[in-house]
Amino acid sequence: MRIDILTLFPEMFRGPFEASIIARAVERQIVKLELHNLRDWGEGRHHVVDDAPYGGGAGMVLKPEPIFRAVEAVQPLSPEPGRVVLLTPQGRLLTQAIVDELAELPRIVLICGHYEGVDERVREHLADDEISIGDYVLSGGEPAAIVLVDALVRRLPGALGSEESLVEESHAQGLLEYPQYTRPADFRGLGIPDVLLSGHHEEVRRWRRRQSLLRTARRRPDLLAQALRAEPQDEACISDEERRWLEEELETKLDSD
Repeated sequence: MRIDILTLFPEMFRGPFEASIIARAVERQIVKLELHNLRDWGEGRHHVVDDAPYGGGAGMVLKPEPIFRAVEAVQPLSPEPGRVVLLTPQGRLLTQAIVDELAELPRIVLICGHYEGVDERVREHLADDEISIGDYVLSGGEPAAIVLVDALVRRLPGALGSEESLVEESHAQGLLEYPQYTRPADFRGLGIPDVLLSGHHEEVRRWRRRQSLLRTARRRPDLLAQALRAEPQDEACISDEERRWLEEELETKLDSD
């Protein structure tokens, strides 16, 4: 996969992209990350990229010309032009399903907004997609781009040490992950569930599944409601037996509507 990032602050990416899973994926040529400074396509001697909004108001707006020119210059750098994604609080709220969708693409071009946003013509006539990482305000699209790239890279084959990690992590199957423990079995008098020491793999699997359901019900009832509506072939689908157990634990009737 190739990911091109158009930004006013390329230096913000160097730390996150030079460590851990992303760095190893780049080294193994699993992903190619290219940073492009929007100011390279700015206007005049000072490489101007923003201007005051028409109609008045606080702040500055990124001009359309530098962004259009940047995308048009970057796209021919690879045979696949890629999906142009604008990172904006008005976009689709990022979920694991969207990450899985984007991870299937050979190339993505990310546009990082800044200041008061970008000229609307960028959204209407240049971007193919719009993504938001949450309902809160950031100083720009750079942190959102880092989050998106991290989520994408770990989905690429060979990026993780164990492919099982993709399946068992929170949100991967629509539920929160079960509790995790490691050595020592006793820490300051705090033990771990006996089932994890039993060596009985099926009982461990069953315990983990139930804990995943219980944790999701208590912390993210919205995700549980989706799982209750899932089709039988879906990984997150809750069986009748699991539903009865969960209702007993919660002492309440579960509603899938």
